[in-house]
Amino acid sequence: MATANLMGFLDEEITRLKAEGRFVKLRILEGAQEPVSVIDGKKVVNLTSNNYLDLANHPALKAAAQAAIAKYGVGTAAVRPIIGTMDIHMALEKKLAEFKGTEAALVFQSGFTVNVACCQSLMTDASDLLISDELNHASIIDGARLSKAARKVYPHKDMKALQAILESPEARAARRKMIVTDGVFSMDGDLAPLPAIVELAEKYGAFVMVDDAHASGVMGRNGRGTPDHFGLTSRVQIQIGTLSKAIGSIGGYVAGSRSLIDYLVSTARPFTFSSSHPPSVTATCIAALDILLNEPERIEKLWANARHFKDGLRKLGFDTGVSETPITPVIVGDTAKAQQFSARLFHEGVFALSICYPIVARGKDRLRTIVSSGHTARDLDFALEKFAKVGKELGII
Repeated sequence: MATANLMGFLDEEITRLKAEGRFVKLRILEGAQEPVSVIDGKKVVNLTSNNYLDLANHPALKAAAQAAIAKYGVGTAAVRPIIGTMDIHMALEKKLAEFKGTEAALVFQSGFTVNVACCQSLMTDASDLLISDELNHASIIDGARLSKAARKVYPHKDMKALQAILESPEARAARRKMIVTDGVFSMDGDLAPLPAIVELAEKYGAFVMVDDAHASGVMGRNGRGTPDHFGLTSRVQIQIGTLSKAIGSIGGYVAGSRSLIDYLVSTARPFTFSSSHPPSVTATCIAALDILLNEPERIEKLWANARHFKDGLRKLGFDTGVSETPITPVIVGDTAKAQQFSARLFHEGVFALSICYPIVARGKDRLRTIVSSGHTARDLDFALEKFAKVGKELGII
């Protein structure tokens, strides 16, 4: 076989991806992440960013980054367990623990890596059982696969099915049982039934891990997350948060008991084998937490904008599914039409990305919209006007 043909399968795979509507062409953001942004050379109302609290270009965060560079330099050049832990990292983790109401916290390079690390590090034996909601994030799925535990998946938010798993002989014989759920589900914007999950966990001797990526800075007091929202902080053993959405920077963290954090420092492979955050990134996260604590009106504005936009879409006749948060899907149900809808909206000055099978279930193809606290009423009304125009053109409404 000629060497030149060894990788020829890639062209075939790309052709298949294009035929299935799954080939990704990157959009290029020109400038800062803003409620109205320039993307691929076009000024658009940005309804696709996770910049919930409009912090990604906040002057206080930029000033904090600049000051940290001046003091600490641009990077750590080491992993945390060797010499990559600076006092600024410890300050962030202390602040996160206080914010989340836990004994300790540990920062990772991303929300993805922290989910993988917790699943892999805590579920270490074939006699362990990891129980997961079917719509949990891909990082939880991958973390579960990398663990040594048996795995059970229950239908989305189906508490009877979860109870049946917990009552099964396999669960009764398990060394450890961990229930993992998203706090806010990223595609539908609905909330996990956390009170019911915690009740079942306590009844059957399981511990609970909540991935609060899309709840961080959004749900609970000052954005503390879904355990705080439901008054369950002391009853959820593992809280996962992100620093790359509402916080406006990059990274993820786990908050919980001191024993949990000490154990992960010694065992979590993504923590051990990845270089630590640059000090500038760490400083921006500290500054963002200060804003969450001191400017609760940002979260209030986020929710007011979410209600305004949801109500507008529903009045126009769009199907927004079961959303309870600023994530609002617009269900189209057909891959080609969803992609066409997104393209036509972009042409009209609104960026709302299409999300299609297999990322969501077949027949649930959609546009996923996310508003921010930085959107003005004029921005959102403009977007609604364009949704109405294009939706009628395509026969969606």
